Amino acid sequence: MSLRLADVYQAYSGTPVLHGLNLDLGAGITGLLGPNGAGKSTLLRTMATVVPPRSGSVEISGVRVEGERSARRVRSRIGYLPQDFGHDPGMRVLEFVEYAAWLRGVPARQQRDSAMRALEQVDLASHIRTKMGNLSGGQRRRAGIAWAVVGDPDVILLDEPTVGLDPRQRIQFRGIIKNFSHATVVLSTHLTDDIEAVCDRVVVLNDGTITFDDTVPALAALGHDGLPGESALERAYMHLLPQEERNL
Repeated sequence: MSLRLADVYQAYSGTPVLHGLNLDLGAGITGLLGPNGAGKSTLLRTMATVVPPRSGSVEISGVRVEGERSARRVRSRIGYLPQDFGHDPGMRVLEFVEYAAWLRGVPARQQRDSAMRALEQVDLASHIRTKMGNLSGGQRRRAGIAWAVVGDPDVILLDEPTVGLDPRQRIQFRGIIKNFSHATVVLSTHLTDDIEAVCDRVVVLNDGTITFDDTVPALAALGHDGLPGESALERAYMHLLPQEERNL
């Protein structure tokens, strides 16, 4: 399993968003950090084949995505959770995840069992008959994670999955996501403590350009006492921002 981007350029309405990105990811959990507007969500949408790059290439598990036909081939291997994922509030939790299994190409006879396994992994097996609209915010996030992981995809892309979660729920989320380190996981977040808790690698994106790509300890080593932040990782992240963005 792998995810490779080569010279990926992305733009919307003629405005550049990603500038010739190169990234090679294997199994493990990679954290994606960056300020608002850095291009993180655009990068995840490009990785998920939701939008094709304007130039450059995306390769998923050895398949180069060169058009809609090849994109359809790899989508069954990708679990993607946008920050604001849509759902029918009247749909029951099991139905919601079964639908994701169907979209991912899981054979019909295996869809229910696959959905149940995903819900057990996120500790929602006792809520299979609950309507999505009746879940708490934390439960809805966990249902979204089940949507992303059902069918055991090779690549799992999570965009700000801990937004709105309280500290207890975030700790629970970390335990859940560690179970999928055998896949290629990309976790986009603003929270450096989530990065420190679960990630093997961290990529920092700023203004559509990768400014750092290495291990979490290597990033923490860049932090020094003269920078704002409560931890070495926060200070290191601030170190990578342009001077005008460091001022609090």
